[in-house]
Amino acid sequence: MHYTRIYADAAGETHFEDVEIPLTDNGDIGFLSDKQNVSTMQFRENKADYNWNFHAAPAKQFIILLDGAIEITTSLGENRIFYAGEILLVEDVTGKGHKTKNLINTKRKSIFIQI
Repeated sequence: MHYTRIYADAAGETHFEDVEIPLTDNGDIGFLSDKQNVSTMQFRENKADYNWNFHAAPAKQFIILLDGAIEITTSLGENRIFYAGEILLVEDVTGKGHKTKNLINTKRKSIFIQI
C-alpha cells in the first residue's frame, strides 16, 4: 500500500514523494501496517467547482479521497492527478503551498485525519 506525501523543503518549495507503507501478514484478518497516532478526524465535502489557488495545508494530515478526482500542482509546477481511494499526506504547512482543483463536475467527498 502507498500514499503520496506533499511537503515543503527548506526553501519553501513544495514537492511530491511516493511512500510505501510496510504491511505485515496477520493471517485471516489480512495485512496490517503499524499503528499511527492521530489527533482528530474530519469528513469533508467540496463543491463541484472547487479550485483553490496556492495554499499551505492547515495541519499535517492524511487525506483519503472517497470519490471524484483532483489535480494538485506544487509550487514548482509539477502536477499529479489523484482518484477515489487514493491517500495523500499533506505536510506543507509552511512554504509556498500547493493548488488543488476538482476535475469532475460533481461534489467530492474526503476524510481528513490530522496527525
